[in-house]
This record gives sequence, C-alpha cells and structure tokens, in this order.
Amino acid sequence: MKLKYYLTLTICLIISGNAISSAQTKKIENLYFSKIDLKKEKIKLTDYTNSFTLNKDKFLTAHFTLDKPLIESLKLLAPNLTQDQLLNKGSFQFSFLVDGKIVYTENLNKGAGNIKSKTTQLKHTIPLIYPKQLDFWGWFMWLKFMKLGGGQDVLAKGNHSLTIEVRPYIKRSEIKVGAILAKGNITIEVAKALVDESLIPVQKIQPNSGWKLSKDNFNTKKIEALNRKIAEKRFENINGIVVIKENKLLIEEYFNGENRNSLHDSRSVGKSFASTMLGVAIEEKYIDNENVLLKDFYNLKSFNNYSEKKDSITLKSLLTMSSGFLGDDRDYDSPGNEENMYPTDNWVKFSLDLPMKNDKVIGKDYMYFTAGVVILGDIIHKSVPEGLVSYTDKKLFKPLNITNYKWQYTPQKVGNTAGGIQLRAIDFAKYGQLYKNKGKWNGKQVLTKKWVEKSLSKQVSQAYGGIDDGYYGYLFWNKTYTVNGKNYEVSFCSGRGGNKIFIFKDIPFVVVVTSSAYDSLSAHTNTDKIMTDYILPAIIDKE
Repeated sequence: MKLKYYLTLTICLIISGNAISSAQTKKIENLYFSKIDLKKEKIKLTDYTNSFTLNKDKFLTAHFTLDKPLIESLKLLAPNLTQDQLLNKGSFQFSFLVDGKIVYTENLNKGAGNIKSKTTQLKHTIPLIYPKQLDFWGWFMWLKFMKLGGGQDVLAKGNHSLTIEVRPYIKRSEIKVGAILAKGNITIEVAKALVDESLIPVQKIQPNSGWKLSKDNFNTKKIEALNRKIAEKRFENINGIVVIKENKLLIEEYFNGENRNSLHDSRSVGKSFASTMLGVAIEEKYIDNENVLLKDFYNLKSFNNYSEKKDSITLKSLLTMSSGFLGDDRDYDSPGNEENMYPTDNWVKFSLDLPMKNDKVIGKDYMYFTAGVVILGDIIHKSVPEGLVSYTDKKLFKPLNITNYKWQYTPQKVGNTAGGIQLRAIDFAKYGQLYKNKGKWNGKQVLTKKWVEKSLSKQVSQAYGGIDDGYYGYLFWNKTYTVNGKNYEVSFCSGRGGNKIFIFKDIPFVVVVTSSAYDSLSAHTNTDKIMTDYILPAIIDKE
C-alpha cells in the first residue's frame, strides 16, 4: 500500500509539473523526507516518510529534484551577470515553516555546495539530522535553525507541521528571491524529554559562602522553569548561576556535576582582569596612563611588518579592541586570528609581527583581537613588581578574599590574559560586585572609581555585526536587555561557551552565568535568553 501511495503521488507530480508561478506555488510538493542512515543504505522510494520524532529518530534527510539546475534560476534573477558572478552572489534559499509560520530563513553562502551541484545537478540530497557532526552545510543549517533560529522553542512539545521551501536568491545591493523550486512537509512529533525531577526545585544556599544572605524574595517559579530547561538540555552545559542583590547573595545554583568549589574555565571573561590590573598599575604609577604608546614598551622596528602607523598604537586602543592590527578573531582567514597565535612559541612576538590594517582608524574601529590582550598582559607583567600573577594576587584576590583560583600561562610563563584564569562562580560574582561598588570592597578602594567608570563606559561602537552587538569599554562589553517593555543597561565580561558576569547599571544586581558550551553555536544567545526569559523576570517581577 505504501509503495502504491508514493507511485500515485509521483505520477500526480509529473502530471501537474513543477510550475513556479505564484498562482501555482501551493501545488508544489516535490521535496520529500527520509529517516534512514544514508551512509549505510541507498534511498528507495519506500523510504520516504511523512512523520519524524524529534529527540528519538536519529536521521532526517531532505530530497528534492529540480526541473533545471540552480544556475538557470539564478540567471532569471540577474540575466546580466556572468555564471561566476551568479555563483558568487547567489545560491539556494531555505525557509523553515512550523505550523505554517516562517521561523527561520537561510541564504546559503557560496561555499555551500560545489560548482557542479549548482550548474548541472538536478537531484539533491540534504542531510539535516545525524547523530554525529557532518562536514556538510545541511547539518549546520539545521543546527542554526534549531539553536539560533528559534526552532528548538517552537518545536518544544507536541505535534507540529514542518515545511521546507527552497528558492533561488541573488544578493547585490539588496536580496532578490525567486519563486519556489521545491517544497515539502513532514509531521514532527516531539518526544518528551525525561528529566530528574529532583533537579527542578530552587537550590538551597549552603552556609559559608562568604556573602551575607539576601532576605529578599524572587519568583521561584521562574527559576524552577529555568532549572527544568537546563535539565532538559534546552540550555546546554550550564554549570552555575549566581545572583547578587545589593551586595548580598540571592540565588546560587549549580548544574551538571559542578558545585560551589568548582573552578570554572570562563575563557575570555579573563580578558577583563587585564583591564583591572592595568588600572591598578596606573594608580600605583608603574604605568603612566592608558594613553601611553606601545612603542614605549617594545622596539617595534625590530618586529616584522613595521610601519609608522604602529607608532601610534596606545594601550587604550588595545583595551578597546581598536588598535588597527590585522587581527580579527571572528574572521578565520585573518592573519591575527587567535587560532594562529596559540601554536606559536611566542605569542607576544606573533602579535607584534602582525601588519596593520590600513583602512582602520586606531582608537575608533573595533575588531575583536585577543592577541592585543596578550600584549597588555605582557606589559603589565614587565611593569609591576614580581610579575602579573603575583601582583594580581596581592592587589585583587587578597582584598576580595579569593584564595581558590588557577591561572593558565603563555609560552613565556606569563599569566594568560587572553582568557586563562579559573575561579569559582561565587568568586566571579565578587569581581562583578567590585565594579558594581565603583571599585570598593569592604570599605577599601581596591580600584579607582574613575577607572571603573571608564572601563564600563561605551568607549567604541562595535560597527560590524555579531552575537554581542553594542559597545565596548576597557575589555568590558555593553548592551541593553529589554524585558516586558523596559530597558536594562548592563556592562559585562564575556567568554566563549556563554560565560558572563553581568553588572547592571540602574538595578541592584550582579549576575554570573558559567557554562562550558564551548563548541555550541547558541551558547551566547542561550545566556541572553536565560537572562531575558527567566533570571531578570524572576528578580524584577517577583510575583
């Protein structure tokens, strides 16, 4: 019966054709789904399915056959372009609709698929879900749909209709999209996630935290709802959440085997500590100020790619990620990307050898540049008594009574300011509260108020896009959260995996989230959602 059904369907499709005029768009149903392992089996007509169980079925693949290769549809959108230009500026557009509403659209980049797949190929097989990571654009597209595009929220429970539509697109001054080339529908059943119910209640704060306990209330239902999402792996690899209100401990929660004494690798959160220690070194006259020049510490002419422009680099421009070096951690092809630095035997030399980017203005144009923070760490290390690590212990950790910590080191045995310091979540909260207190701790001015204000202010605009769009201070980020129509300005430290220390401007909170989702596309957006949908509503709207 199943074979007869698909044969009948195929005949109907052939009779109706694949016309793509707007009047006939709804009739196109030429995209099918299978849930077999294509690495082990060859797809047969009887393998097509109209249902899939999310969180249970291991494989999902989309199949469609075009009347003509993609390149022919691109020519209709831009007849005056050459084939090379068309392939450089256009490709397939995939739209994901859940229950009839568009949830996510992706315009494939030119690297998705080879030239043959766009110029001669008619039959397309697109693996979407596979138990292991595939080096294939379809697997990553599904991941982006689920993790970044909202798919995992709309497909949270129950039964849903998932539709995929495929169109051609060209991007020139604006994006031009053609008519539907392929379209198909499948019923998605969401398997209920089994969780340990003992993980859901708000965790009782244990004694000897080093903090006074807050007697204020918060919305426990919101925190329990968050705990359930963490238990269900909706928010993956969250390890700790600490909330401080008015200098007192309000919430302390740990997950995934972590506890209060766990040292957490918060990655680039450690960059902010370089800013702190530079401020202390300036206050104690070991360094004149942040406007001193890089050339005052190094003979720049002795390094590769010297140019006069390097002579204008200031410590402030390194603090604000606006030094003008040809280094951009968000561009894997950038010579100064941090991944090119780590294998070298001298990170400072790697950094100072880099050429300058001619079209960037020092002190104004932002590019996220980890290697520049390594230079700052080296400068502090050479300028203060007994080096960076000892100086940080005496001037920061001892005043805050932080005794349990761990440094990572550069090849030259200097404390790694790229992001190599591990603390307990509750001690990261002390660090955040120090800034909330304008540099004071237990009545002592550990850091000057002026330096705190500079550090948390909006020094440079992040002109190019990214997860953390907004402004940048002295190795601190700035953004605004909107909850129930109200805006909440916040400065924060940020590290790979979704690690954050939030210092709110106009409300009396410091919030720490530690997470080890280092390889997750959605780590930072997950932390944002945790803040806007759970933590902020819980501590602001207590009912």
